[in-house]
Amino acid sequence: MSLATRTAAESTAVPQDDPRRSWAAVFALARFETRDLLRYIPVLVTLMLYVGYTAWTLFHEKEGMDAFPALQDADRATQTGPLLLGIALFVCVNRCTLRSRRRGTDRQFDVLVMEPWRRTVAHVLSVVPFAAVTALVVLGEFTRQALRPGAVGHGSLAEMAVGPLYVLLCGAFGVLLARLVPSTFAAPVGVVGLFVFSVFISAGTGGAEWSRWLSPIVGENSGNTVLPSDLVGRPAAWHALYLTGLVLLLALGAVLASGGRTLYLKAGAAGALALTLAGAVGQSGGVSAQLAAAREQASVSPQRDQTCVQRGDSTYCAFPEWTGRAGTWAEVVDRVQPLAGGTAARQPLLVRQRVEARYGLSGDGAIDPLTAPGQVTVGTRWGGNRVPEFAVGVASVLVAGDESKGGELCDGRVVTTMWLALGGASHPMTDLANVRLDDSVTGSAYVLAPTSGLYMTAGQTDVLRELLERPRGEVTASVKQHWTQLTASGVSTAQVARVLGAEVPKGAKDCAEE
Repeated sequence: MSLATRTAAESTAVPQDDPRRSWAAVFALARFETRDLLRYIPVLVTLMLYVGYTAWTLFHEKEGMDAFPALQDADRATQTGPLLLGIALFVCVNRCTLRSRRRGTDRQFDVLVMEPWRRTVAHVLSVVPFAAVTALVVLGEFTRQALRPGAVGHGSLAEMAVGPLYVLLCGAFGVLLARLVPSTFAAPVGVVGLFVFSVFISAGTGGAEWSRWLSPIVGENSGNTVLPSDLVGRPAAWHALYLTGLVLLLALGAVLASGGRTLYLKAGAAGALALTLAGAVGQSGGVSAQLAAAREQASVSPQRDQTCVQRGDSTYCAFPEWTGRAGTWAEVVDRVQPLAGGTAARQPLLVRQRVEARYGLSGDGAIDPLTAPGQVTVGTRWGGNRVPEFAVGVASVLVAGDESKGGELCDGRVVTTMWLALGGASHPMTDLANVRLDDSVTGSAYVLAPTSGLYMTAGQTDVLRELLERPRGEVTASVKQHWTQLTASGVSTAQVARVLGAEVPKGAKDCAEE
């Protein structure tokens, strides 16, 4: 008995006399706990899935719109990857922290040199390597996107920090929950409870800005709209501060719950609480009046923010981050315009980039067509279906004169417009399917364009398909020769078919007649 008492007394004296040895033991225990976490199947599987899938996307050749990433969206896209890994760590760290209680070895730990609060610190530190791996994956993912030839825009370090901070947050919360509710059932119930709580908060506050940003990951994405970097308006820095404070608050709360009562720990917890509150208040401000005005100007009067460059006879005006893409747009114009006849073949065009920014990142508002002659709209996304859609916009202006009239085409001029848009493409039938709303190449369908699209009847589709299957030079010569007749208002689909030597579809009707 006396030997045991003396040994315990001598042991507890070690960390007081030699703090370096105490922290060395904490780090050694943290390394052990990290290795132990890797033995848990949920952690190992989600980690391999996260790293493996991201590595596959890094080396997989991107096509379509993915080949032209906007970095102000690419940074935000890194946040959802570690979602499952964080949940797995939350459950398994909680289980690791309760290991001694579950196995009845708490009494043995009482005679060791390390106090309970130091063991808690080791459990929190055991998550740090997983956060470091997440940070490397996020950095690699963003860097690969930034190195793509078609990349534009600017990323945010604060947005990229969300993934690693989320992993740390899950680990710290798992440890705190184990110290407050020492039961293995608490973690699964906690996951469900957090989900229900978040839904309740969202519904109870009507999706208010302050409650929406309390979530670790706040997704705001649009399928068609990419805003310039200075119009994104996300409080990313405040949110990173909020998450940092929350991580520290949960970790220090777990240490305090384990018996750590030093002045430094209490002061640290108070500081973490202050950081959390400062971040929460800072991120809840919503869209400022200055940002709303800037979005309004970019939507209504984009020419005030844009830079114009000349390519051939046409002018290309874009927001500063997209001016380098003018050459790509010019390739489409140079492919479409030589197929036209009359003065349209030499008409200088003004290609203007436009975006509907007034509804923020999640808005997908339609853009009204331009009414000035010879002006064409191009969006902020490019690649994939956006290429033939832009070609349709160029062709409709060449045929009708301006975008607003191009969207109203309803007669045989639709055939001429679609021939100009697709006749010079490498794979015209593929582009025809891509540009139609239902991805069809037969029958009637709606054709997409940067602003208002076109409606193709079944007869117009048949005539266009026959033209696309004939030699390009032959059709181009006929179009140029009969340009005035083909672009006359009211020309029927049957007349266009006869002029171009195509078979007149039986019962051919223009869209106004269907």
